[in-house]
Amino acid sequence: MFSSLSDKLTDITRRMKGQGRIREKDLKDMMREIRLALLEADVNYQVVKEFTQDVSEKAKGAEVLESLTPGNQIVKIVHESLIDILGGEQEKLAVSPSGFTKIILYGLQGVGKTTTAGKLAKHLKENGKKPFLVSVDVHRPAAQDQLAVLAESIEVPYYIDPTNPSAIDIAKKGEERARYLMADTLIVDTAGRMTIDQDMMDELKAVNDQVQPDERLLIVDAMIGQEAVNIALEFNQQIGIDGFIMTKLDGDARGGAALSIRKITGKPIKMIATGEKLEDFEPFYPDRMASRILGMGDVLTLIEKAEQQMDEKLAQKSLERLKRNQFTLDDLLDQFLQIDKMGGMEKMLSMMPGAARLPDGAMDEAVINRYVAIIRSMTPRERNSYKLLNASRRKRIAQGSGTTVQEVNQLIRQYEQMQSLMKQFSGKNMGNIGKLKRLFGNKLPF
Repeated sequence: MFSSLSDKLTDITRRMKGQGRIREKDLKDMMREIRLALLEADVNYQVVKEFTQDVSEKAKGAEVLESLTPGNQIVKIVHESLIDILGGEQEKLAVSPSGFTKIILYGLQGVGKTTTAGKLAKHLKENGKKPFLVSVDVHRPAAQDQLAVLAESIEVPYYIDPTNPSAIDIAKKGEERARYLMADTLIVDTAGRMTIDQDMMDELKAVNDQVQPDERLLIVDAMIGQEAVNIALEFNQQIGIDGFIMTKLDGDARGGAALSIRKITGKPIKMIATGEKLEDFEPFYPDRMASRILGMGDVLTLIEKAEQQMDEKLAQKSLERLKRNQFTLDDLLDQFLQIDKMGGMEKMLSMMPGAARLPDGAMDEAVINRYVAIIRSMTPRERNSYKLLNASRRKRIAQGSGTTVQEVNQLIRQYEQMQSLMKQFSGKNMGNIGKLKRLFGNKLPF
């Protein structure tokens, strides 16, 4: 989502890093560029004004202007100021001391509220909780059925009653059912509207009074820019909210909502949805997001995703086969599928420091997709012994995978080169990994 803003800020800060001495004119020019970049990203004007004033005042200090590395000092100041705008410290979801936590999700129609309820339940379940889902949306057709399908897909208990017109009654019975099943977290998905109206607010207040939640979270669509801030202010005034879950952070929106909402409302972003899959959901860390925006990467989140998504036994098996020089095309297919589970090569590389400076096409997902199709079009014998692949077999594989013989040849050629390099990847020869980058040029399919 922050690609445009990230590119501009990364370029600005990189130029500052390259200067051995910083003058006040350089600072003014930098602040003007940063101001324009933030305004173009649809960040609230007042937030932009406070941010640029804060950075400018800190950057004018003697410790910066007289520093041996003034550019690095300024980048540090910009980074710290971004963290402050985004909320400073990470704020976790509330947990009731009673052992039964109640969470209500609010939001307008179309923000992905029901899907987010499923994502939240999945996230809590994977972190040792026993969530229970309830839908009190009695207005949108099949809304409760949608929640049921999501709950069943992640094997989380739920309660719906499409024949009951009372949201308050459903909420009451849902909580009773959750307690009976000894769940420790109740997640209530409420009804939304296309716009805020008093009828909706009255119903949400009534559900809120019935449930008495420990956490009131507003689902905010990151793609609607500053309007998200106005919606947040209205919900907070009418009902009261404790924080936000921001959705559609994988879109191409300008990102102003995420950079404005905490500063304007005083309420934290607690979770973010970074894709359409149920696993594309993570806690919001202001420092990590600031690093992503400035092109510094987010290695901690990448490691956490690897721990959650990657099959440890499969990874160990592949490592052992590598050591014995028995790494087959089947093993390569497993690695491609592991990358896909983590959100794809583009997401992985976007969290690496310096990703913003990668050449165009370096994160080509289509390359991996074609290679997966090619390997899947091979027989088990061919995958385990690629030397069986003569001209006629390669032609058959190309036809079966919807690719060309040239692409099949390219995969086999790169696989052979990988094999020869892997022989050197033991003991003191690990430094040869740099050859991989030179091998694939601007493309990084593996």
